Amino acid sequence: MGSNRGNNGLNQGKIYVVSTPIGNLEDITLRALKVLKEVGLIAAESREHTKKLCRHYDIGTPITSYNSHNQYFKGRILLEKVKSGLDIALVSDAGTPGFSDPGSRLIREALDANILVVPIPGVSAPLTALSISGLHTDRFIFAGFLSNKKGRRRKELEGLRSERRTMVFFESPHRLIKMLTDIYEILGDRNIALAKEMTKIFEDVKRGSVSKVLSLLKDEKIRGEYTIIVEGLRERGRTSQG
Repeated sequence: MGSNRGNNGLNQGKIYVVSTPIGNLEDITLRALKVLKEVGLIAAESREHTKKLCRHYDIGTPITSYNSHNQYFKGRILLEKVKSGLDIALVSDAGTPGFSDPGSRLIREALDANILVVPIPGVSAPLTALSISGLHTDRFIFAGFLSNKKGRRRKELEGLRSERRTMVFFESPHRLIKMLTDIYEILGDRNIALAKEMTKIFEDVKRGSVSKVLSLLKDEKIRGEYTIIVEGLRERGRTSQG
């Protein structure tokens, strides 16, 4: 795909940060498919997960793993390959790499090594959930996963009590009720949107106050991937969003 001439005067490859579908395999750009077919190697958070995508689009590019378990030593190996002239596509399990996944580490290391990093934009789970939340989207913050330890998680939420911007969180199914309960007890009964399995068969969005959403979840099996959108602190006199 062409090479980049670094400070050492030698031709080196590039790292392409490629957004992939968060569920529906049709949610991928033509440019992303072209890059995945033409690079020399795909660095994937999960090889098996990415193999399914590649099989679907008849992409035969070699795939190697780059995840939270091997990022320290694998990152050095990948950067050496790029320095030698190989183009690499970085992908996460879903959406845009660098959001609550180890991709951000490789990107920082590549930039420190004067390696060209090229964005291939596409689907982003936080933006997808935010766009249909019904809450304010003009200003927001992405908080990702909070701590899995109750005390630390509650302390993190305490630090967000006065945040006026809309907040976006990720949460796992086995901690969802605890997380929502903490939001209710610390941030109050704010309006939220709870997005589940976006773009997948069982996609579902629940909107309303935290207490209302908790009530709706009482008779539901909690499973899948969740994004929680929480309204920011409202000024006195402002009306609540529906």
